[in-house]
Amino acid sequence: MMAAARSSRRRGGWQLRTRPASSTRSDAPPGTPSMPVRAWETVVSVFFFELPCFTSEIRHQPCRAMAGFDGVELQGTNGYFVVDGDGPESRCRFALEVVDAVAREIGGHRLGLRLDQFTAEPDEHALALHVVSRLNDLGVLYCHMIEPKVDGRRRVSRRLLPYREAFGGTFIASGGYGREEGDAAVGEGYADLVAYGRLFLANPDLPRRFELGAPLNDCVSATFYGAGAGAAHPAVGYTDYPFLE
Repeated sequence: MMAAARSSRRRGGWQLRTRPASSTRSDAPPGTPSMPVRAWETVVSVFFFELPCFTSEIRHQPCRAMAGFDGVELQGTNGYFVVDGDGPESRCRFALEVVDAVAREIGGHRLGLRLDQFTAEPDEHALALHVVSRLNDLGVLYCHMIEPKVDGRRRVSRRLLPYREAFGGTFIASGGYGREEGDAAVGEGYADLVAYGRLFLANPDLPRRFELGAPLNDCVSATFYGAGAGAAHPAVGYTDYPFLE
């Protein structure tokens, strides 16, 4: 759900007359260390009557994204979830309409939504709980939620419990979990599954390492989003982490 950037630009296949979620113009150039820099496009407003057109166009993107995969996960974390209006129902309306449209297109059994609720929104808990509850009506397969963390580790334990209880499908938790913590979360029924990001990036054979209790490679955060300037090869930090065997 690529609608949260304060300023947006068209690139590649994303030709959705891209408009940002805010009229605030960023002074920082778009791009990552491994991508060319392009100028920001002029910010324009989106009118209420245009929303169905946006929803209609967005619903076709997951069909292209499937590309032989079993399903699609919509990104709703880190500011990518569109909230606008008064009250949970109104503020989440557009985002839920997108989820509904995509579910109708590829089937709810092939769709998941990734969420967090740790933003600066004063009603963040009410918003997240409203969305999670509505996912039941939309037939979404799973809800993937991130727990708050500092320095890569969780600092608020079991904060996702209200959402776990509100959602009737498969519930996935993530956010700084280690092997033992992940096993405990599933074993205690706190989550059905636990997702690993950084550990999996640095350990391409992570399941095997967990199985054997083997040491893990350290993550190099400087290469999470690109090899960086001066790197010998673009694969640095992406596909060059060593396997256990």
